[in-house]
Amino acid sequence: MQQIISTLRGYLEQVQDKTTPAVIFPIVAILYIILFFRYYRKISMPLAGTSEWIDQRMDNTKLTLITTRYPMKKEDVAPIIVITAAFSFLAFFRLGNTTAPQSFFRFSADTPTIVIELSDPQEIKTIMFYSGLGSGHYKLEFSEDGVTWREQKNPLTQNPDDTPTHAMDQSNSHLFKWRYAVLNDDNPVVNYIRLTASHVDMELGELALYGFNGALIQHYQIICPDAPQLFDEQGLIPERPTYMNSMYFDEIFHGRAGFEYLRNVYPYETTHPPLGKGIISASIFLFGMTPFGWRFIGAAFGTVMLTVLYILIKNMFGKTSVAVCGTLLLGFDCMRFTQTRIATIDTYGVFFILLAYFFMYRHITSDAGAPFRKSILPLALSGLAFGVGCASKWIVIYSGLGLAVLYVIRIFAVFKRYKEVEREDFGGYLARALSFAALFFIIIPAVIYCLSYIPYGVASGMTVKGGMLWDVKYYDIIWKNQVSMLNYHGLLTSQHPYSSMWWQWILDARPILYVNYYAGDLRSCFGAFGNPIVWWGGFIAMIVMAGRVAKRHDGKALFILIGYLSQLLPWLAISRTVFIYHYFASTLFLVLAISHMYNSIIERGRGRWKQAVYGYTSAAGVAFATLYPALSGIYVPRWYFTNIARWIPAAWPF
Repeated sequence: MQQIISTLRGYLEQVQDKTTPAVIFPIVAILYIILFFRYYRKISMPLAGTSEWIDQRMDNTKLTLITTRYPMKKEDVAPIIVITAAFSFLAFFRLGNTTAPQSFFRFSADTPTIVIELSDPQEIKTIMFYSGLGSGHYKLEFSEDGVTWREQKNPLTQNPDDTPTHAMDQSNSHLFKWRYAVLNDDNPVVNYIRLTASHVDMELGELALYGFNGALIQHYQIICPDAPQLFDEQGLIPERPTYMNSMYFDEIFHGRAGFEYLRNVYPYETTHPPLGKGIISASIFLFGMTPFGWRFIGAAFGTVMLTVLYILIKNMFGKTSVAVCGTLLLGFDCMRFTQTRIATIDTYGVFFILLAYFFMYRHITSDAGAPFRKSILPLALSGLAFGVGCASKWIVIYSGLGLAVLYVIRIFAVFKRYKEVEREDFGGYLARALSFAALFFIIIPAVIYCLSYIPYGVASGMTVKGGMLWDVKYYDIIWKNQVSMLNYHGLLTSQHPYSSMWWQWILDARPILYVNYYAGDLRSCFGAFGNPIVWWGGFIAMIVMAGRVAKRHDGKALFILIGYLSQLLPWLAISRTVFIYHYFASTLFLVLAISHMYNSIIERGRGRWKQAVYGYTSAAGVAFATLYPALSGIYVPRWYFTNIARWIPAAWPF
């Protein structure tokens, strides 16, 4: 608590110096949220002139999760199609280029150096390059006669011994990016350029050479017989590096791993389970190793996520208006939009968490008196989603806690039903329930998890036909990776400028800035953070859910509360460096909590609910539209970020 108070005090001190016109937006948002919840409280009170207050005090309803499950209807088809089409357009619009260099020259022990000859002498002003796999640096040298060479050094950075670093760096954080070499200021006119790789198997995709007048030196003016791949795709050279043509943030690990799977290369990134990166590899297989290719599947999952949520909300509340507005809230959430458009694995973890809870809801709302086999299919699908999710990212394991609690509550509900009808075969039901739970949530997920490591085995020289799955070496690879992951996440305590605490997630107070480019008076940037209307209002709605569980024994509110707490509470005990995108899964339940309130407002608003429900959803849409340039990376004037996008001064890094 002392740390929270200290941090807030620091924020307030910085805000005094950095207050901008943008602060009017959060003020308006907070006022609107207050009005919405005041209206909810008003319509929740007993109606005047009725005996509702007596009924509420004398209500002895038992807490149960077995409630009515409403079916989808024909009128739900059109909203799903419209929502899917609209958010698909937003997801894929300027997602990334569909082209990128595909041919790479690989430096080797036999060819560690290449020489590039220019047909005419040139004063090289700029070199832009696109790297592939392999990390290290290149020794870049210029020469007038091919005999005397002058090495280029980066004057902006220093090695530990105070010597300049190399002009062309290809570290692991810079792969599959267009980057500039940093050249000396006093370059003479040269005829030859020499590149020497620091390590074998480093791959270079394309070089762009710019002469003294800033014009691109054409490929026919370049002679490079040893490495023709460096100049065979000159038509793909961009005007400048941007997120549209280069990897950013953890794409350099997860998108790269997807490509390595396809090439049977043992992945560099082994800090997360393999399946999420395997999903990315399928996208790359379909669309190529391009920005669009490594991002497509995440954007698709982010759109399908909305359809799943729509069906869940409709199953829970039975109202098309609630399903539409609740789904739009998630569609308008900034975190969902940004996080599903980046080639990282968080999207798949969150998607399968949603899917697991969706099928669990269908299981626990089935008739408690029906034979167990009647509810086994949704239970099996919930376990399957849980298993696939765990093999994608460990955050899904947290959902297992919530799913287990819901399942146990369901078993108790069935036990009570058996007692009411005086059935004596509950022991048989319990044995089947526990057996199938072990099968669907332990055994099958364990099998899926082990199978997800097939790319690791193949990269190690094993094959499935050759008995990989029965080879002790294969399971040794899996075991060692689990130990490595535990050590990595347990020891990840290094400081990061965008790291945050769990309470900052709730406040939406520490976004991550993924991209930041400048072009004159224009700026392109975006980051990961939540829609304040959804996140701030959603947290208050979660408090309302807790109240409904305590006072009204509301089973649907309990379902939502358990899901939320299972995704948030584990982070309170984790000491590793964490980021705001770890709250992504929790936003699913924030939306469900607001949807629950929508349902209550419609039922008790007596014809006056539209302004509240449609108004709140529209407010989320307006906030999303207002922040869209800070989510999409489109170039806008710099004043936009200072005067509009920086809702929380000194905290939002725009």
